[in-house]
Amino acid sequence: MMQASITIFTVKDIAASLAYFRDKLGFDVAFEYGNPTFYVGLCSGEVSLHLIAATQTPRLPGHGAVSIFVDDVDALHADLVKRGVRVLKAPKDYDYGLRDFDVADLDGNMIFFGMESQKASWCRSADLLVRS
Repeated sequence: MMQASITIFTVKDIAASLAYFRDKLGFDVAFEYGNPTFYVGLCSGEVSLHLIAATQTPRLPGHGAVSIFVDDVDALHADLVKRGVRVLKAPKDYDYGLRDFDVADLDGNMIFFGMESQKASWCRSADLLVRS
């Protein structure tokens, strides 16, 4: 049985990306690997996200995406705007039952923050919301 998943973003500048996720998006640094560092583990609540330097993988930076479910989309949006995060789309309610907004990291990887906006049919599996 699967238990969890971790999204890995390929980034051009591991130090700049680590600072962005820590200082702008509020992630904690769980670990740094390599000398010099080329792989980083980040966490915020139940969310884990890893970064790998583009020099260490054939994957190209800026082609990743992750959806993160939060308790209060509007409060998070306000906090991220104060921190100087470039928000691509303001919070909005959608007919699929979510209120969400979008940001991009320094390399263009997409991060979608959302919460339920109306009564919807959801199932919770491994602490992730999945449309049923």
